[in-house]
Amino acid sequence: MRGVGIGGGALGTGLLEKNAGAGTTPASVVGPGAVPITLHINGKPVTLTVEPRVTLSNALREHLGMTGSKRVCDRGTCGGCTVIMNGKTVYSCSVLAIDAQGKNIETIEGLAAPGQLHPISQAFWNNDGQQCGYCTSGFVMAMKGFLDEHPNPTVEEVKHGLGGNLCRCGAYMGIRKAAMEAAKAIQQGGKHG
Repeated sequence: MRGVGIGGGALGTGLLEKNAGAGTTPASVVGPGAVPITLHINGKPVTLTVEPRVTLSNALREHLGMTGSKRVCDRGTCGGCTVIMNGKTVYSCSVLAIDAQGKNIETIEGLAAPGQLHPISQAFWNNDGQQCGYCTSGFVMAMKGFLDEHPNPTVEEVKHGLGGNLCRCGAYMGIRKAAMEAAKAIQQGGKHG
């Protein structure tokens, strides 16, 4: 009786030779130890050293002290860690920091100058869009990303557009009102970026 195995025999060698001739370049491997990376956060380059397995959320919070992005579910389901990367909202717990290199990352810390509120943050305040506040920064960033793409939304569009963020306190009515107010404030000349 003969067994089947995988090894470096003629079949294996032939496959390697075939792939080598196809012009493919092997992927570079980094780690498992910490490696230096540079992230572009809120308009500034930031260099840090992290293990390749570190998420963007952990890099922001644990390595850079930027705690606005909340680590809630750590599974990409709640939106508490939402940031904007290259103009699109992303869950920072689902992005490796090493993969975020070369991309523009916006966090809640960069929305407005210290002591000032972005129109979205002001609208949250005005409309009781937060209760415990834990989900607020993720909602603010999700709302900014949404309003950047939909500057004049309907309430139904807001409801759908922010559907990837969860509020355990159930402040959804205030959050939707905040989105509508922020859209008007931004259109009337409030700071958009």
